[in-house]
Amino acid sequence: MAELATIARPYAEALFEASRADLAGTQTWLDALAALAADAGLREFAANPKVDAAQVFDLVSGILKNPLPAQGANFLRVVIENERLAALPEVARQFRVLANGTTGVSDAVVYSAFPVDGGELDALKTTLEKRFGRQLRLRVEQDPALIGGVRIEVGDEVLDTSVRARLQQMKVALSA
Repeated sequence: MAELATIARPYAEALFEASRADLAGTQTWLDALAALAADAGLREFAANPKVDAAQVFDLVSGILKNPLPAQGANFLRVVIENERLAALPEVARQFRVLANGTTGVSDAVVYSAFPVDGGELDALKTTLEKRFGRQLRLRVEQDPALIGGVRIEVGDEVLDTSVRARLQQMKVALSA
């Protein structure tokens, strides 16, 4: 993991510097590329010695829903030619951290045992923004193992008010 982060850092920083004018647009196409690069079948195809860089580029750009802008196509060519397709998800993650640093927004993942409707999510967002002292971009993921409540991750901070966490705390207290 550390090696992949080290490989991805120069790509993320260079792309960040080159795309300061349109960070949101760049993040959109970079996330799409990262999602494709996360596929093991695509990485296996790209690693095949019988397949050249142009074929990999054509396949990836052909799968995308929206065509890449010129900057995105150039970036993808460089990544493929340097055989760094597997690093794209980490590049996207590091790019998002750099972009968030300039906009003052942080990504947050809300894990919930049940679906969260719009009104509840808005109220939760307001509360969390006060708690963490910054604007948050929430993403909700359902995790039935929580039993009830929510678990929130904002960067490396975790706020766990789930039933599973409380049961774990009770288990530790009773076994001590």
